[in-house]
Amino acid sequence: MGEPGDKSRIRWQDNDVEAGRPVDRPAHGPALERTRSHGSMSIRSIHSNTGAIDPSAALPVHYRTISIDIDDYNRKADVAKKASKAAATDLADLEWHTLPVAEVISRWTTSLDQGLSQNQIKRRTTEYGKNTPSPPETHHFQQIMGYFFKGFGSVLLVGSILVFVAWKPLGQPPAQANLALAIVLLAVFFIQAAFNMWQDWSSSRVMASIKNMIPEECLLIRDGVQVSAMAADIVPGDVLLVKAGNKLPADVRFVQVSSDAKFDRSILTGESVPLAATVDATDKNYLETKNIGLQGTHCSFGTCTGVVVATGNRTVFGRIAKLTNEPKKGMTPLEREVLNFVYVICSIMVAMIILVVVLWAAWLRTTYPDWISVPNLIVACVSVAVAFIPEGLPVALTASLTISANMMRKNKVLCKSLKTVETLGSVSVICSDKTGTLTENKMVVTDCALGGQDMTVDGIRDVAVAERLTNGDLASNAVDQLRSVAGLCNAGEFDASTRSLPIDQRKIHGDATDQAILRFAESLGNVAELKRCWATKFNLAFNSKNKFMIRVLGYTHPDGLALALPNGTAAIFEPGDMLLTIKGAPEILLDRCTNFTSSSGTAMTLTPEIREKFNRIKNDWSAQGRRVLLLAHKAISRRSFKSSPSSSAAFEAESLEQAKSGLTLVGLVAIVDPPRPEIPEVVKILRTAGIRMFMVTGDFALTAQAIARECGIITNRDEDVANVSALSRDPTETKGKGDHTPSDEGEEDLSKSIVLTGPDLITLNSTQWDTLVSSYNEVVFARTTPEQKLRIVRELQDRGHVVGMTGDGVNDAPALRAADIGIAIGGGSDIAIEAADMVLLESFSSVVEAVRFGRVLFDNLKKTIAYLLPAGSFAEFWPIMTNVAFGLPQILSSFLMIIICCFTDCLAATALAYEAPEADVLKRPPRRIGVDRLVDWKLIVQSYGFVGVIETVVAFAMSYWFLERKGIKFEELWFGFGRLPEGMGSEEYTAWLNQASSVYFVTLVVVQWFNLLAVRTRRLSIFQHPPLFNKDTRNYYLFPAVLFSLVMAFFWLYIPSLQSVLGTAEVPVEYWFLPMSFGLGILLLDEGRKWMVRKYSGGFWGRVAW
Repeated sequence: MGEPGDKSRIRWQDNDVEAGRPVDRPAHGPALERTRSHGSMSIRSIHSNTGAIDPSAALPVHYRTISIDIDDYNRKADVAKKASKAAATDLADLEWHTLPVAEVISRWTTSLDQGLSQNQIKRRTTEYGKNTPSPPETHHFQQIMGYFFKGFGSVLLVGSILVFVAWKPLGQPPAQANLALAIVLLAVFFIQAAFNMWQDWSSSRVMASIKNMIPEECLLIRDGVQVSAMAADIVPGDVLLVKAGNKLPADVRFVQVSSDAKFDRSILTGESVPLAATVDATDKNYLETKNIGLQGTHCSFGTCTGVVVATGNRTVFGRIAKLTNEPKKGMTPLEREVLNFVYVICSIMVAMIILVVVLWAAWLRTTYPDWISVPNLIVACVSVAVAFIPEGLPVALTASLTISANMMRKNKVLCKSLKTVETLGSVSVICSDKTGTLTENKMVVTDCALGGQDMTVDGIRDVAVAERLTNGDLASNAVDQLRSVAGLCNAGEFDASTRSLPIDQRKIHGDATDQAILRFAESLGNVAELKRCWATKFNLAFNSKNKFMIRVLGYTHPDGLALALPNGTAAIFEPGDMLLTIKGAPEILLDRCTNFTSSSGTAMTLTPEIREKFNRIKNDWSAQGRRVLLLAHKAISRRSFKSSPSSSAAFEAESLEQAKSGLTLVGLVAIVDPPRPEIPEVVKILRTAGIRMFMVTGDFALTAQAIARECGIITNRDEDVANVSALSRDPTETKGKGDHTPSDEGEEDLSKSIVLTGPDLITLNSTQWDTLVSSYNEVVFARTTPEQKLRIVRELQDRGHVVGMTGDGVNDAPALRAADIGIAIGGGSDIAIEAADMVLLESFSSVVEAVRFGRVLFDNLKKTIAYLLPAGSFAEFWPIMTNVAFGLPQILSSFLMIIICCFTDCLAATALAYEAPEADVLKRPPRRIGVDRLVDWKLIVQSYGFVGVIETVVAFAMSYWFLERKGIKFEELWFGFGRLPEGMGSEEYTAWLNQASSVYFVTLVVVQWFNLLAVRTRRLSIFQHPPLFNKDTRNYYLFPAVLFSLVMAFFWLYIPSLQSVLGTAEVPVEYWFLPMSFGLGILLLDEGRKWMVRKYSGGFWGRVAW
């Protein structure tokens, strides 16, 4: 564990080229091995299945090192250590780690070959229960209080209490209208709580369904066969098979481990360096020994077999989860922005209330003492509060998040948390891994080079046939040597159940590269024959740091010598000697080769001319987008090894040393991994949306460049593609470019391409990174390590970009964690899915839908606010202000204000959350966090200065025109302060005012119908985005919302018993239809504004468009 002040995100190894280089921000993640998870020893998991063993459900924010909030890493690690010590005390009596392997197997009555029987499994399931942790403690009181008081609940409750006080005891006599208003406010308070409760249940159900869409499985031995089982069904005594990339579903005692087996325990300990797995105990402490695999930890390297010793709450993970159980949900950026908006609105509200109170206390109370009484002042203040607060906004916010998550689920995009949805709308750069993400991960060997000759797979088969003489002897064994290395130095295994099928149809357990080479080897001859003749003594799995795989073998049958070795070497190969086979990146291994296998099968010196020939073949294949691997071997005398294979660490070190020189190059193979067919269109759409697509891969630069061209990531000619030499280290030559931010991209025509390699990245300084980010939009990073992928993400983030990272392998996990949005592929490794925020289940093209709905979420919330503010805020405030400041009667009653905010407008505002994406949503640049605000001056001008002014003027005009027709002239009311018109009694005057108030209310209700249609789109015409008849744009929820507001208006205005209590009245029919013409005018004016925005998008209208 680093020192408390250590902010290093990566724990560099001593042999890392980055060692000693400072890193700006802390991160967790060692150099991890790239692998595919689903194989013969796979624990297939989506890590979002928290109901089983996922840390994100069982551990709190303080403890999860795989949390998206990597900046809290050190704090979490401290909490984890304290929890571990407490758990160590509780686990002190456990002895599974100190017992011999045979004793462990005996105590659990199991067998490494047979595993458990079905009867044993049933009994142990009954005894120990399911392998699932207990759910975290729920603080029901806090949760219920949150339902009532989050949003504007507290304002509604305080307002209700104040109005109750205004009714009694302050009311002299008590006014029934005030009682009704208080009851309605209280009812709305409880209705909002009920909705919050329903919404919480609804969103929880959505997330639960997402977590269960991909099962969590593991590979076990039961009844003598390998079976896949759900992690929740594991019982103590089960024999578990684990490979790199897997997550342990329970606590396991290791009984067999490969020499390179290592586990990442950072989820529990905070230590970022993987620990080697052993069979024997290394520490008396159960938590510290390396022969116990703890639930929730990941296998970073190698393979192992273990016996399950604890499940569910009995695991170390389950016990620590209880000790650190502090479930807490932080606010998302969007919720924070909404809260800031609420603070602004509440500040204005408080200022207006203070203004009203000051006017009353300093002027009206003395000059016009009978105009506003104390109870009426309280009601007026509550009315101001109700007028300014958009009560429908919190409902619409939560509904929008849930709806968007549901929409993405239907498009096979799984978001682990609702906050993921909102961040998607801001993504400006997507860094994508190549293999398995941009490509199909269905690799096929197409060419090979043998003896310096380049030939196709069909050609090499013809050679193999020609090498066999008529009597069955071999004229040359060059092809068999190639087949031997390809088949023996291979982690893939044919599934026994498909061996009778044609080679291309057989199922293979292993990653895509091994599958391709194993099929190639099998096409040249029976691989099982080779494995019968050779036994594995040592195995080093391929990883993204070494970029090669080693397998050391000893022969078990003399036939294997003639197949795998040149005749001269086979003749002197003695029992006990070793054959080191190796396959990997040519640029790493070619310099280690001193000989090569000629076409005749003999070992010859690798001259500079032959070396250059192989180099040229490699470059030609790479330029065609093919992955190139070098296959080599080395015969080693038993006397060259000072240690035996049983001493794994020493033997591994000696094997690696032997592999550094003296290799015999057997051949090269070219593998094609075709891009997914949808990728070019996806890249084109994302580029149109202002999102830059970068390729980040471990492949050779020429291969990466060729695939990038096929994918559309690079569009320029090869001669126009730059390299690291185009990035000047001198700040004076790139003056001003470092100031680039994502906001500039819409104004620049970036069309430059560049390809950089991992070694290039090590040399880049800050100036070069500035130039790279500001001047190039087609970027390929090749030959990158996991640490360099992480650095790429950090450098982009430091320059103002919101970064999405896609990947499916173990080596992608650190960058997935660090990115603003980590996007994993559904078939990827467990650790990659564990680290990601979002999972694409089917196709990479789903990322387009994810970005679309991320932007739609923000759009629809802006539309909701634009709908709520004109009538629910602006038009409600002015009747109160004119009443207090100008002595006019309050032309809209406080009760009807409540009805507008909480009834007639609320459902329509929520219906806007269901709006379909506008056609141009992916033609706009990404939203800039901190710049493009949810509520900015443009939206305020639209809502208050345009629609709000029109609606307020129209409503005032309709009400005072009504009074004018009833003989009450406006000039008699102006500064009247309660003075009755001549010849009119108090009761008659009050009746006309009640009716005028109802006219004002109806006018706002009606014109809001048209405003609802207007705010559906920000730039498109209603004819381009119709609410009906077009399945891509329709929103059927609008019309029930309009009908609901109409029903509410009739309910409160036309029931006689309510009229007498609430001071409402029937509205003449013409006052229903006349506002429709004004509403149509608002719609047409807004259509004109949108037309100007579309036509002059770069001019004044485009700049002021909300």
